[in-house]
Parts: sequence; C-alpha cells; structure tokens
Amino acid sequence: MNSKLTILQQKIDFIIEVDKLKNVLRQSVITQSQRRENSAEHSWHLAILLITLQDYSPKPIDLLKCLKIALIHDIVEIDSGDVYAFDTDGRLEKQAHEERAAKRLFAMLPQELGSELHKLWLEYEEQKTTEARFVKIMDRIQPLLLNYLSQGHTWKKHSVSYQRVLEINQAWAKDAPELFEYIKKLLEECRENEYFI
Repeated sequence: MNSKLTILQQKIDFIIEVDKLKNVLRQSVITQSQRRENSAEHSWHLAILLITLQDYSPKPIDLLKCLKIALIHDIVEIDSGDVYAFDTDGRLEKQAHEERAAKRLFAMLPQELGSELHKLWLEYEEQKTTEARFVKIMDRIQPLLLNYLSQGHTWKKHSVSYQRVLEINQAWAKDAPELFEYIKKLLEECRENEYFI
C-alpha cells in the first residue's frame, strides 16, 4: 500500500511540476488577444493539428505516440526556456540545457513511466522515426499559422525574411508534400501582403 502511495505521489509531483510550462512564453502571439502564447498552449495546439491533419502523413503513423510526443516535446522548456526557431546562437546552447532538464523532469516519475517519456522525448530530438518527423512538421506549421493570422507579427519583430521561413520549412517538404504545397501558397500570400521584413 505504501509503495502505491509513493508512486501516486511521484506522478502528482510531476503533474504539478509540468504545470510550470504555462509560464514559459514563446515568440508567437495568440491572434485574438495579441498576447504571447505559452509552451503549454503550443503543445495542446500541436495535438489538435496532429488529430486533424494525420491523414497528410505519406506514411502510416501511430497517432497516440504522436500525441504523447507532442505533449511532452517542450516540457524541458520549464528549465531551459523557449528558443526561437530563427535564433541561431540560442540554438547552439539549447541541446545541453534541454538534456539536463529532461533528466531532471523524467526522473521525477516512477522509473518505467519516466523512461517511456524520456525515450519519446529523445525520439523527437533525434528525428529518426515517422512519428517524430510528423510531430516536427506540426511544430513548424503551428507558429507559421499564428504568424499568418497575426500578419507576420513575430517575423516582423525579429526581422525574419520570406526566404528564411521558406528555407526552414523546406526541410520537411518530402515528409508531407501536400501540406508543404499548401504552406508554400500561404507563405506566398504572406509575402504579397508584406508580412515579412
């Protein structure tokens, strides 16, 4: 009985700890209010994108696995903070900070569950599986849509060019060609409307 209570307490402690993700602000803004999105909202939105757009993966995906990856992929930001996709210097230090955070956070859980979630987080980081790559695609599309809806708010704020956004998204074109064609048209519309620098 005592070990069951210990396991439950570990899980509750983890749940309380990851609530801190709601305090990690990202660069993208919520379009209705123009306030900055937090990383917990971002992860929830990725889960919605995955459920809605899963049939655009050219290869079959395990949706439950994708959802788990989406919901945990950024919890390390509790310790490391969010690094903007176009921040080249910040990305150099990101990996070491996030690895330390992952070890700390997943160690809070009972060993089997902590190990499972840590492996899913590593899978996302390594980008070797269909599921990890598809979650990454959603992770690229989501802020792009928010920029589209906010008339390039973050792109303008950080002086990001059309070419740079196209370049960073070109990396996943082969993994979801239909989605990429749609995104290219959307980016062209953004360029025509002067949403870039």
